[in-house]
Amino acid sequence: MNSGNPIRTGWREVRATEGAVVAPDERLPWPQTVLMGMQHVIAMFGATVLAPILMGFSPNLAILMSGVGTLIFFFITGGRVPSYLGSSFAFIGVVIAASGYAGSGPNANIAAALGGIVACGVVYITIGAIVQALGTGWIERFMPPVVTGAVVAVIGLNLASVPIKNMAAGNFDAWMQAATFLCVGLVAVFARGMLQRLLILVGLILATVLYAVLTNGLGLGKPVDLSGIAAAAWFGAPAFTAPVFTANAMLLIAPVAIILVAENLGHLKAVTAMTGRNLDRLTGRAFIGDGVATVVSGMAGGTGVTTYAENIGVMAATRIYSTAVFVVAALIALVLGFSPKFGALIQAIPLPVMGGVSIVVFGLIAVAGAKIWVDNKVDFSQNRNLIVAAITLIIGTGDFTLKFGQFALGGIGTATFGAILLWALLGRAKNA
Repeated sequence: MNSGNPIRTGWREVRATEGAVVAPDERLPWPQTVLMGMQHVIAMFGATVLAPILMGFSPNLAILMSGVGTLIFFFITGGRVPSYLGSSFAFIGVVIAASGYAGSGPNANIAAALGGIVACGVVYITIGAIVQALGTGWIERFMPPVVTGAVVAVIGLNLASVPIKNMAAGNFDAWMQAATFLCVGLVAVFARGMLQRLLILVGLILATVLYAVLTNGLGLGKPVDLSGIAAAAWFGAPAFTAPVFTANAMLLIAPVAIILVAENLGHLKAVTAMTGRNLDRLTGRAFIGDGVATVVSGMAGGTGVTTYAENIGVMAATRIYSTAVFVVAALIALVLGFSPKFGALIQAIPLPVMGGVSIVVFGLIAVAGAKIWVDNKVDFSQNRNLIVAAITLIIGTGDFTLKFGQFALGGIGTATFGAILLWALLGRAKNA
């Protein structure tokens, strides 16, 4: 698969200078690269753990498979696309529908859902093979920059309610979220050198210390609980589950591949815009890599995976696009997957602090979508562009849902398909 496109196994070392861009084929010194990898793990952790919890899957296994999937993606793309693969939220609605999950505890019908996830991965791989053979032109005719920019923006906006509504139980928690994103903002603007590059990680640590002082010290909120860390084992394999293939689950879940294609293409466009390197020739490989990772995850009992906008948000903030960072992040995820104690350490981060970080990261995702419009000079004086973007943003942000029998398409799904269909309909006009 990598004929004529060997896997990148080495990176040119560069030094961290203020505001400098670190390209995909470059890396910072290894100690700094490891720190950047840790920051990316933290950025993806909340969503990658939250998605399996909402579907009744094992969070530890989801973390493990995110690391495995990222390494698969790295090798299939020849180490040239800086991306992290984590649990996809696009699967949540259809997995719940296919498995009849009640919403709490382990999913009793997880095997049937896994069969659908594997089928989705196979469809995704097929689309990637077609793109690799025919190029991206036919996809880009359906999904020009106005569409992909809107879809990327919607991913961030659709997730906005998660930290605001679900990660702040009361007034104190809301103030801690505000303190957290203020910490991140202060680090981003006033710090220099490597501290500025680690704005998410440093901001999170500062906010956690502040939270501990206010709660454990002054009793103003729920204290930081470290008992889970002490009780957790250092090493332990997560529970694996084999898929069962049923027609109903496969028909419900396999179409999610279309959403993943639009999502992944949007992410690739965002990375292209940020790095200045055209990744079009690697689009097919990226789809195949994501598809193979989803199949492998589903076969082991994990969630479907996708390139992660949270990590793209971190890249946008740090301007470090080295693929070495993602190899490190993947290896850290593997350790977390096999170590309940490390997982407990991350889970000990106060929920309001994680919520404040999520607000920053999701906002950066939304801005990355707008950046696609700016970089591609999308003309919003043309009504077709204006209408496509406007409707997509609102139906995606408002979680507009359409039901087709047992199948429900909501939020990111309706926004993705809506944007594609609107463009197909309105894009026929030449100067609208």
